[in-house]
Amino acid sequence: MAHHPSSLNIRGPSLLNVLGGIIVLVMLTPGQDRTLAGISAELGRLIRHDDESLVHEVWIRQRYDCGCYPTFGPARKAAVRTAWHEAGHAVAALATGARFSSASIQHSAGSEGRVHRIRGAGDTSFVIDAAGQIAERLMGWTMLDTDGELRRWLPTWRADGGDARRFRRDIALRFPGDEAGAWRYSEAVLVPLRPAIRHLARALLVHPRHIPDPVVAALVEPNLKSRAIDGMLGA
Repeated sequence: MAHHPSSLNIRGPSLLNVLGGIIVLVMLTPGQDRTLAGISAELGRLIRHDDESLVHEVWIRQRYDCGCYPTFGPARKAAVRTAWHEAGHAVAALATGARFSSASIQHSAGSEGRVHRIRGAGDTSFVIDAAGQIAERLMGWTMLDTDGELRRWLPTWRADGGDARRFRRDIALRFPGDEAGAWRYSEAVLVPLRPAIRHLARALLVHPRHIPDPVVAALVEPNLKSRAIDGMLGA
């Protein structure tokens, strides 16, 4: 699809209508359209590279220069893990009909990255809370396959930037007192969306700045549409 900076790029409505049961017009400004084109071109150029090979120098140096990692290698690996984590949150937000301002893996004191100002998630917000951890496990397919494994792991999930605390709070409407059930529901939403999460993670790695919500939606739309979850979020 050609991009015309002078026009509105409305590619998101079908994405969010399929997955969330709502219609939200995703309109790109000329600047956002250029950002999308630049990221897409870079991802196309690096399509045969693995995730660690395409981490932008900005993200590596942020983690190395602060003394958080002893060499570039661990800093690079940390950036990849963070990109999958934040991509999980962002894709989950879109899949549940929520919006946000931007996503980034910018390193700062107490934060490896963030999806900024998430709003409008409703009673499925716990899916967004769990999505960072689930996305990290999807990165290497290290899923918690048995209910026993899951029930042993859940009490250990504590320090995660507030995700664990919010998950336990937000399951109250759909899964009161049933952390394992809420987690399995979240997995059912997110596992089919692994290609979208991976694509966005790679976009976060190559782009050295925040990616605005409309650009994120345009980047992941093809993967989301092709793996729409029929009726899952309306159940």
